[in-house]
Amino acid sequence: MPAEFIHIHPQTPEPRKIQQVVNSLRDGGIVIYPTDTVYALGCDIHNARAVERIARIKGIKPQKNDFSFICHDLSHISDYARVSNAAFKIMKRLLPGPFTFILEANNKVPKVLANRKTVGIRVPDHPITRMIVFELDHPIITTSIKDDDDEIMEYPTDPEIIFERFQHLVDIVIDGGFGGLVPSTVIDATDDNFDIIREGAGEFTL
Repeated sequence: MPAEFIHIHPQTPEPRKIQQVVNSLRDGGIVIYPTDTVYALGCDIHNARAVERIARIKGIKPQKNDFSFICHDLSHISDYARVSNAAFKIMKRLLPGPFTFILEANNKVPKVLANRKTVGIRVPDHPITRMIVFELDHPIITTSIKDDDDEIMEYPTDPEIIFERFQHLVDIVIDGGFGGLVPSTVIDATDDNFDIIREGAGEFTL
């Protein structure tokens, strides 16, 4: 059965459609959704089967996943990661925004994601994504729909083309307008050196 293709207004998301997405996530669904950078695959972080499905789509072993997840705001972050005072100040300044912060994971990270000592966390500046997470009341997985090791292919930006490619692999594809071509900037915030792991859409300065 093909995925549902749902158009959601990117600036003023319709609550009924957001709830439809949230219900699918609660039922173990996989959703492709827009962020403030590129389109991403996501599911409820507490649904191990859904996380494993995303790992298969990405062509990796579930226990080898390095998925980040999306929080609604800074208050969610401390639920899953240890954040120094210096890191919190920087995150408060830059988030919401096109950044992924690598932080030391705490023991509340779900077991399917807790195979490593760190976790990547995002708070994207995108109304659709943040409303989904707010209504779900806990984070969702975020991983690009592009193969991470594919340096030739660009990130897909057209929701209709994305739907054609993934309609038999996921449950919902959200059309939130054209996506971006540049992923988030990744910053290692496990200590206070704040090393840039990947240059991306966000410009980082201390």
